[in-house]
Amino acid sequence: MQHKIITRGPLLDEKGHLNEAGYATELVLDYDRSAIKGGKLRIKEWDYYLITDGHIGVALTIADNSYMGLDSISFLDFDEGWEITKSPMRVMTMGKTGFPATSAKGDVEIYGKDYFLSFWNDGTGRKLSFKMDKFRGDDAIKGEIILANPPRLGDSDCHSDTMVISTPFPEKKTAFYYNQKINCMPAIGFVELGDRHIDLGIDHDAKATSFFGLLDWGRGVWTYKNTWYWGSASGMADGKPFGFNLGYGFGDTSAASENMLFHDGVAHKLSQVTFNIPEDEDGNELFEKPWTFTSDDGRFEMDFVPVLDRASKTDFKVLCSDQHQVFGRFTGKAILDDGTEIEIKDFFGFAEKVFNKW
Repeated sequence: MQHKIITRGPLLDEKGHLNEAGYATELVLDYDRSAIKGGKLRIKEWDYYLITDGHIGVALTIADNSYMGLDSISFLDFDEGWEITKSPMRVMTMGKTGFPATSAKGDVEIYGKDYFLSFWNDGTGRKLSFKMDKFRGDDAIKGEIILANPPRLGDSDCHSDTMVISTPFPEKKTAFYYNQKINCMPAIGFVELGDRHIDLGIDHDAKATSFFGLLDWGRGVWTYKNTWYWGSASGMADGKPFGFNLGYGFGDTSAASENMLFHDGVAHKLSQVTFNIPEDEDGNELFEKPWTFTSDDGRFEMDFVPVLDRASKTDFKVLCSDQHQVFGRFTGKAILDDGTEIEIKDFFGFAEKVFNKW
């Protein structure tokens, strides 16, 4: 079952329960932090951006998990096989980060002792600015990246479809996850790391830049212990923007999965997709060995060859995180709603498995 939400209205009812579970291609339901009944310390809000051309990547995060905030900058060099991530924390943020209630328009900014992150959105495009001192030894990192909202099928007045999912957690009625993923945003700008200067693209024509951006916009009340799987890719296929979002483990997805293809600005809904992570004879996952992806409807069948595992593990007993965000190249087929088969080879993206007690 893939239930599509089409009626506009509030996300939560007067008891703080989801009014409707399912998927959409835009933010049909309105998020209101003040309507949450799941406990002030359980509210989690974040904006995560990834910009890459398959050779280098930049990941930027501003997160407010109520009892703590997390601000993160990552630089990844896929050709050389290394990455650096720095993630300063803030204590007892409790919503003071000031996220907008929608991804359509609004700004969020964080200024720390030795860094800043600014995400600006005027409704027509996004500007990401960032700087962090002593990011790599004595080298600072800084940059400014502009992301365009790509038009749908050449219509400059109509934005492309996105993946939106409204998901309950069965063990707690006031827990929920409201999430939007925006793929295939053409990126221009620059990044500087020490004396290394990198230009991103030349204009907002998707055929003229090899850099694309992804937004993971998350709002919700999460249960304490979770394991999730997420995969995403954006690029060009047969001369048109193409991408996909895959995932599960984000709560009760019986109403709809978050698996979706994007082709030339139009979303194509998938059913269930399974991440097949190789294991050794003792059952230990081998994240840097080739994976496969299979679907119950045969519409997404891929091989995935890793090039870099951005792994992170922390264990403070009460708070614990074990993350493997694996970047690599997808090869296989994806089938659109009308039966058109898209074949891709060495299409750059990532797939991750994350365990959190948070």
